[in-house]
Amino acid sequence: MVNKVYYSWENIDNLVLNLAKSISKSNTKFSDIHGIERGGLIPAVMLSHILNIPYSTKINANTLVVDDICDSGETLNNLTAIHTAVLSYKPHTSIFKPDFYGEEFKRDEWINYPWEKENSKTIQDYKLNK
Repeated sequence: MVNKVYYSWENIDNLVLNLAKSISKSNTKFSDIHGIERGGLIPAVMLSHILNIPYSTKINANTLVVDDICDSGETLNNLTAIHTAVLSYKPHTSIFKPDFYGEEFKRDEWINYPWEKENSKTIQDYKLNK
């Protein structure tokens, strides 16, 4: 059984602000922001508002692609995106390093974000047998 850590909206606000600061300091200009369905949608929209960068449903060479977590790294590694950002990056389990992250999460707990059910499964949907 995997232990879970439950993030509050305050945690999310802080991680999004950390991301926004890192992105602003980089002086990289993005044409738009795109959120990976499902977990990346909320942080992407939050970043879009804070950074005043439009949200887009399409990805181009100058799009910042956002997800909630880079755990295994498979989702972001399989994209052709050039620029990536996540709330939480697990360097010890990921095959991919995002350009920007709100935190390095160096523990093994499953992060349960406030937009997920408290009893959500501790495995990505795409890995479940359907």
